[in-house]
Parts: sequence; C-alpha cells; structure tokens
Amino acid sequence: MKTTAKYKTVLLIITAAVLIVACVMLLNIFGSYGGHTVSLRPHRVVPTVDPHEGQVYINDGFGMVWMTPLEGVDVNPFLPSDFAYINGKIDYLGSAYETLRGVDVSEHRHGIDWRTVKASGIDFAFIRAAYRGYTEGGVFKDAFAEENLSGANEAGIKVGVYFFSQAISPEEAVEEANFVLDIIKDYKIDMPVVFDWEKIEDNDAARTNGLPNETLDECAIAFCETVKAAGYDAGVYFNRHLGYYRYDLSKLTDYFLWVSVPGEYPDFYYAADIWQYSFSETVPGIAYENDVNLMFVPVPEAERSEESKTVTVTIGELESSQG
Repeated sequence: MKTTAKYKTVLLIITAAVLIVACVMLLNIFGSYGGHTVSLRPHRVVPTVDPHEGQVYINDGFGMVWMTPLEGVDVNPFLPSDFAYINGKIDYLGSAYETLRGVDVSEHRHGIDWRTVKASGIDFAFIRAAYRGYTEGGVFKDAFAEENLSGANEAGIKVGVYFFSQAISPEEAVEEANFVLDIIKDYKIDMPVVFDWEKIEDNDAARTNGLPNETLDECAIAFCETVKAAGYDAGVYFNRHLGYYRYDLSKLTDYFLWVSVPGEYPDFYYAADIWQYSFSETVPGIAYENDVNLMFVPVPEAERSEESKTVTVTIGELESSQG
C-alpha cells in the first residue's frame, strides 16, 4: 500500500510538471505575433497628443507652415470668395466694409498726372516722403516728395506718406519721424504716416543685418508714437515674412496695419487695415506699372446690406482679367 501511494505521488508530480510545461509552450505560441512576444497583461491606453493643438496652418509666403497665433491681434475676417478680380482690378464683394482704392509712389514714379489718377477711380495715395540709406545710414528727402504731395492735394486725392526706414535703434526711428513731419507740415495729410522698414536681401553691407526683433518693434513704436504726438495717424507697413517672423503685431495694435500680399485675396492670418494687392497694375496718369492697394473701412452693422454685391462678369472682362 505504501508503495502504491508512493507511485501515485510521483505520478501526480510528473503530471503537474507536464501541465506546467504545456502551459508555458501554449503561452509562447499564442503570446507571440509576427515574431514578437506579446504581453498578455492589459496595455495602458496612452492618449493621443495633437502636436499642433492651438496652432493654425498658414501660408507664410514661402510655403504652408504651422504657427501659434499671437494673442490680442484681430484675425483676418475675409474669405477668398469675398473678392473678384475683374479687368485687372480687385473688387471686394461684401458689405461689412467700404473699400478705398489707392496707389503708393516714390521718386521712381515721377511725372504723375494726379488729376487723371483721380479720375480713374483712385481714392488715396501713399507718397514716400523720405528714406534712410541701408549702408551708411544717411536720411534723405524723396526727390519728388513735394511735387507728388502738392499734385495729389490739388487733385483732391486723400494723401498719406511713408518713410523707408533702415533704423537700428528707437532714437533713429524718432529722427526719421521728425524728418517726415517737417516735410509734410504744409500739406493736407488725410491718411496715416507710415513706418516702412524693410529687410535688404542678400547684402552683407546692410546696416540692419541681424537687428533683433525686439529692437525692430521698439523702432516701429518710437516712430508711430512720435507721429501720433504730432497729431497724425500712424501706421506700419510689412510683408508676410515681417508680419509673421519679425514684428510682434500684438505690440502694434494701436496703429494702422498695412500688409503687402500681392494676389487675389489678402492671404494673411491677421487683420490689416490696408492691403497692397499688386505691384504691377496699370493706373491712368502714371507712366509705369504701379503698386495698388485697398483700404478697408468698417461699415456700421445697421448700415450693411443684407446681401453682398453681385458682380456680373462678361466674357470680355474675364479675358481681360486673365491677360
């Protein structure tokens, strides 16, 4: 009896061992997938994180990129469908804004017949008053500033002015503003006095190379505050690159913003008061292809029409607008 019991114990041990080995083999077989061991323990679910949460996908002028919007800056209210390109001109089709059409000119556009310009439908002109050199930094009056100012005034065109800046300090920007104020003191100025700082491309001699963004903001503010203190409206002109990567537009909300985005739609994420839509439009009275702009003046909601303007386009107009 003792022997039988002994054999039974051994048999149970062997059976248990076999079962354990079988279980391990089954685990290896069913716990593998594609050659990789799969854990049978429950996985912790890791929430998916959107790497672009809070960002917007914008065209920066060179391509589509993700950007974190600035706080406190109004967003562009327009859609591409708000505009039509007809007979070489952009028309705004909505009712939320009144639009004024204008040109901007410098000494490179001289001999202008301003009365003809006015008769062609141009409402305003930004005239370069002066500029700073980009190497030695001298300040100079535009050679045709006074001729253009008096001609536009006499023709009844609304007039604004701009200074082509290469300032590298707020002190220089104040100098530029005062230089402009002295030039325009005897003329009727209806539109803003604008700070036009531009990057000189691919030129190692440019004095503004490497200027910190914070200093550029300070220069724009110094110019505009000097202009405002003299009783004029102030503005800042920029292209998309400057608007996205150089200026902190949240610091410039007290001034008119004038953005350069040539095309059929102001493709800029933030709102702007003036849109430079062309560098090469033909304007009667100006002998050269010229920059042309639209200024957006908000219409009180109570005065807006219920429907946007309807534009009828003939075949001839389409052919003309497409060149």
